[in-house]
Amino acid sequence: MASTKSLPKPLATAPSFDPLALDNQLCFALYSTSLAMTKAYKPLLDVLGLTYPQYLVMLVLWEHGSLSVSELGERLFLDSGTLTPLLKRMEAGGLLQRVRSVQDERRVQVSTTPAGRKLKARAAKIPECMLQSTGCALDELLALTARVRQLRAGLLAA
Repeated sequence: MASTKSLPKPLATAPSFDPLALDNQLCFALYSTSLAMTKAYKPLLDVLGLTYPQYLVMLVLWEHGSLSVSELGERLFLDSGTLTPLLKRMEAGGLLQRVRSVQDERRVQVSTTPAGRKLKARAAKIPECMLQSTGCALDELLALTARVRQLRAGLLAA
């Protein structure tokens, strides 16, 4: 059965819509929000001695325990050229260890150290602090997160 919903007007015919105005760009809204989000995380992560990308690595490792560098890169949408120096710094800081696979020397497994696992308890308050910073209710943020993930999936599929 066909939907009775009408399609939105094309951008070119929407009254008083400037498709090249900065504030009409979804990409800019996402970019500037990402900058604001990272800035809000900074003081919370400084206490832990982590940068935002390092925090993301730790989140994935706390969730999964141990992953290969390629699996970690897939999960974080980072290539190995970006991820490897980050992991080396974290290893030097004692938060994780990288072990080359005996079966396949091209494969490097990454896992947290005891110090990295201990850091999880100190990071536990960060999500609540960030929720308060947004001024949104939890259900609103969960819905927004789901919608942004859908947007990302659509862009990656295009």
